[in-house]
Amino acid sequence: MDFMQISKSDYMLYLRHPAWLWLKKHDKEKLPPIDEDTQAIFDAGFLFESYAEQLFFDAVKLGFDGYREYLSLTRRTKEAIDSGAKTIMQARFEAGEITCICDAIVRVDDNTFDLYEIKSSTSAKPEHEPDLAFQKEVLTQSGYKVNKIFVVHVNYEYVRDGEVKACDLCNTCEVTEQVEKLEGSTRENIKKALDIAKQKDCPDLSPCHAKLGAYGDWLSIYKTLADIDEYSIYHLCSPGAQKIGDLEDLGIKRLDEIPADFPLNEKQMRQVQATRTGDVITDKAKIGEFLASLKFPLYFLDYETLSSVVPYFDGLGPYKQLPFQYSLHVLESPDDEVKHFEYLHSDKSNPVRPLTEALRSQVGEEGTVLVWFEGFEKTCNELMGKILPEYESFYQSVNDRVVDLMKPFADGHYVHKDFFGSASIKKVLPVLIPELSYKELDINQGGAAQRLWMESVLDGKRDHEKDKILNDLLKYCELDTLAMVRIYQFLNKL
Repeated sequence: MDFMQISKSDYMLYLRHPAWLWLKKHDKEKLPPIDEDTQAIFDAGFLFESYAEQLFFDAVKLGFDGYREYLSLTRRTKEAIDSGAKTIMQARFEAGEITCICDAIVRVDDNTFDLYEIKSSTSAKPEHEPDLAFQKEVLTQSGYKVNKIFVVHVNYEYVRDGEVKACDLCNTCEVTEQVEKLEGSTRENIKKALDIAKQKDCPDLSPCHAKLGAYGDWLSIYKTLADIDEYSIYHLCSPGAQKIGDLEDLGIKRLDEIPADFPLNEKQMRQVQATRTGDVITDKAKIGEFLASLKFPLYFLDYETLSSVVPYFDGLGPYKQLPFQYSLHVLESPDDEVKHFEYLHSDKSNPVRPLTEALRSQVGEEGTVLVWFEGFEKTCNELMGKILPEYESFYQSVNDRVVDLMKPFADGHYVHKDFFGSASIKKVLPVLIPELSYKELDINQGGAAQRLWMESVLDGKRDHEKDKILNDLLKYCELDTLAMVRIYQFLNKL
């Protein structure tokens, strides 16, 4: 293949995993399609970008709608530069086999520009630097000079109070020095990326080649491309690319083949031991201590939350998780029947007050509040207490009584090989209580619950299916707390 052009997104795919770039260019069907949850992440980025662009009030915005307009973008960019435009959004540059679209360029003099990248993250991250280094190289090879380089990102400290203003929502961070240090390696990597894109055969698919924090994402793709044993080394919990590469170099394929002297962390060691022996690792004394610390009545609590890069309501900040729903199972005493309570907000308004009033009427002043992954519920409670100061003491008292039901599993007091090193309720429940299943539900993931509620209630995008979505949300959230009840009962039987 004589000519192959790569964009900055192609280049970043190469840096994450060479095979990722090759598959995009030669066998795209093997890559997973963009699902609705992934698209929602993209949409959040586009939403933030629409605010960040307001910082460049004098900009000429080019952009494109469709492939034909994309092809004309380079020409239109040059025309805008030649016409003397000071600031250009979505300018495209081509230098032979490399091309990029810049979020914003600001003219310094006739041939020199400052370069801006807009990111919906809450800080300028290391992985943004090679992206910008690639853009700088394209501009340089196109005959332009780059003066200073910036990342425009979300101001995580922002709290909405009235109209959202771009100058409050956005922060700008200079990364010129960091990007310039990558100049030599960027040129080398561009050559390697082009070589990969042009070669006939797909490079090695192994996750050991994943970089820039892409191990987990690439592993998901790899599992669809390779025939992987259920207990292969690729199911080791949180290993990272380096550790997987070391295992591959030793010729180890399965978890039960990992030698005792191979360096593993404590969680990985427990997983390997349980897989090797096939036995459940149980510390009944520790589990007994945990259960003895609980005080009746027991309240099993779970929230579903809304979150957005641009806060919907006053008192909220970017990406803050605000509950719109809860499920609450209550066990007054060991011999009582379990009672269930719930709340689901269903109209386009701030849910915090009605949800709080409902919860306050159902959670007594005594007893343990059991959750799964306490950091999440506690943070939600702190936020709601700040938004409603009159309920701050209530939420503080709830947090003082919170106990994490995940703890016996996270601390290794009950380890099953089929948890695969995870203490997630999605991993624990099907092993301990197989008759309860999230798979039977139309909504079975927290991300989908959040997205569908926001789209149907706040955004009005799914009016025709809103009633079904609300009903599905009730079933999903109820299962979360029912699962906790059944897991608690399971631990008691031990």
